[in-house]
Amino acid sequence: MKTVPSIFAFIIGSSLLFAQQKEEVKDSLSNKLISLEEVSVSGLRANENQPLTFSEVQTKALKERNLGQDLPILLNFLPGVVTTSDAGAGIGYTGIRVRGSDASRVNVTINGIPYNDSESQGTFWVNLPDFTSSVESIQLNRGVGTSTNGAGAFGASLNLSTQGISNQAFGEISSSVGSFGTLKNTVKFSTGLLNDHFELSGRVGTIVSDGYIDRASSDLKSYFFQGLFKDENTLIKALTFGGKEITYQSWYGVDPGTLAADRQYNPAGIIMDDSGAISGYYDNQVDNYQQDHFQFHWTQQYSNLWSSNLGLNYTNGRGYYEEYNNGDGFDYLQLNPVTVGGETINSTHNITRKWLDNDFYVATFSINYDDVRTNAVLGGSYSNYSGAHFGNLIWAQYSSNAAPNHRFYESDATKKDFNIYAKITHQIGTDWTVYADLQHRKINYSTEGTVKGPATISIDDNLSFFNPKAGITYQASEASRLYISYAKAQREPNRSDYENGNPKPETLNDYEAGWRYKKEKIQLQANVYFMDYKDQLVLTGALDEVGEAIRTNSGDSYRLGLEIEAAIRLADQWVWQPNLALSSNKNENFYFNRDGQLQNLGKTNISFSPSIVGASNLVYAPNTVFRVALLTKYVGEQYMGNIDADLSKLDSYLTNDINISYVWTPNSWIKEAQFSLLVNNIFNELYTSNGYFYTYDDDFSDPNVITTIEGVGYYPQAGTNFLLGATFRF
Repeated sequence: MKTVPSIFAFIIGSSLLFAQQKEEVKDSLSNKLISLEEVSVSGLRANENQPLTFSEVQTKALKERNLGQDLPILLNFLPGVVTTSDAGAGIGYTGIRVRGSDASRVNVTINGIPYNDSESQGTFWVNLPDFTSSVESIQLNRGVGTSTNGAGAFGASLNLSTQGISNQAFGEISSSVGSFGTLKNTVKFSTGLLNDHFELSGRVGTIVSDGYIDRASSDLKSYFFQGLFKDENTLIKALTFGGKEITYQSWYGVDPGTLAADRQYNPAGIIMDDSGAISGYYDNQVDNYQQDHFQFHWTQQYSNLWSSNLGLNYTNGRGYYEEYNNGDGFDYLQLNPVTVGGETINSTHNITRKWLDNDFYVATFSINYDDVRTNAVLGGSYSNYSGAHFGNLIWAQYSSNAAPNHRFYESDATKKDFNIYAKITHQIGTDWTVYADLQHRKINYSTEGTVKGPATISIDDNLSFFNPKAGITYQASEASRLYISYAKAQREPNRSDYENGNPKPETLNDYEAGWRYKKEKIQLQANVYFMDYKDQLVLTGALDEVGEAIRTNSGDSYRLGLEIEAAIRLADQWVWQPNLALSSNKNENFYFNRDGQLQNLGKTNISFSPSIVGASNLVYAPNTVFRVALLTKYVGEQYMGNIDADLSKLDSYLTNDINISYVWTPNSWIKEAQFSLLVNNIFNELYTSNGYFYTYDDDFSDPNVITTIEGVGYYPQAGTNFLLGATFRF
């Protein structure tokens, strides 16, 4: 804990160092207008004076495409981003990767509150359907970025701010329909500011879709309600939001033969008869989960220089996935063998529900100092997670000694996460700005009981991380800035890593250098990065006894890349927004056990890390009411494992979407009506954006020979499909 007083000393010392400068700028700040909403998120967000690589998105820019698809799909055209959808059409279970790092390595905060699941470290947007409709702004930091709350960012951090203050009352109804039986309905409202101090606002919505993949249906319900008070120096928000999702499972993927014959096939829920033939599909093979969030935020402005933020959060999640199983062993189900007609029965067809019931408490704070030359933040968070994992047997062909709702595994887990950081950005002269950021994070993770398999689990791990960051920004001209930075990040293994071995924490040293250029008709950003990993947890290509991918510490690995993005006004009616990410992603000395012998494969490609990712948004807007955009996405080939097996390679793909919108402003009680059409994949590209690769050792065919067998699964994405929507604002 020596780091904590060091951080306090750092921030206090910095304040004393710049005390004289504070007096010099005090008068110039007397008329400064402070946006309390900007202050409330500034501690975790980067700005142009800081040597960090980021992209900003105002969600009003996504309005034309916000027709029911999940937030990751709407962010698909940002630099270095790759998205995927289990159901194939962007609704249900969706995922995002940034610089090749999966969602468990992308730190997500909502109003500064961590959203990543504490144990798996993943983000499950299916639990927050239509959340984009209640988000005001988004910042995506690529790389380690600035210190944040929650699990360490190992590829990116995604900071979401929910809807801000509306001075005027309004009502809004949005509906959209589309391919695969998709239907979305959303109702929003705001009272506007009452007596210049109070506002109530909210949203409720439903989304249903059959999915592109067979039976990959989604039935999603969501809500968002917010009450706030504001005066000249105080902003208090109390909000609650959440969702209820029932999705038919579509996370099994298909093998290469099935992909070629019937790419929409879904093996989930197969029911087999005693001869092994398929007799049907279980109609309730679903994921059923509800998640409710309660947040309180208090932002206080004490003077033109000082402000503070306090955030409190409680999240409750509970639900299960139900599945039909063909012939699970009695050992797995924790049942005794039975004898029927003189024959001993050791397995049975059955239906199980595997539950997760968790509570998540968070407190965050920050103290902010801001003048014309210096911005300093002292902040941190404390969170406490408790989760119950258990499985119930709800039906069996042979139930043996099972009582009703027989529980065949059970474990409880707790995770405590303490984080404190100090950041300072200081301008030297007129051209140079220095940045320093120190973070200390302490974690305790413990769990006890049994897991699916069954197998016992007993973990009590205490970890402590110190993560320094620093950099310099040089303003070469009014339009041009150059920056260079270093950042260290460390993160703990996730639950499945502990279940499958004795993992070590991962370490990342991230070096970034970039150039930002802003003129009226052109904006450019180019950056290079070198992300140097120690003990990175990567996929081995193997599966555990319940089919989950196994990761292992790979030793030394790195990601080296170049990213370029631009916004160019080609003419009065044309705007082009291209971006390109080029990278080399390598394990330096990767070991793999093939055919019973441990082999050093040397330098191999890191899984799910394409070397080329590009996007383009070409917009034609002849006036303020009509807009047409052509959105293009290219993702290069990538490996689904780390051993460079030809079978594990995903082909490159190129997709094109058309987005058309028209705004009508009648002189009536309807203030505005917007009509949108989104046609995805207009050239009907048949592609897969995700999959899995696994290996296992065959020692049954020949007891004297061990042969490593490889296998793959794919998640096909939809061909040409559309969404048509209308929004009416009153």
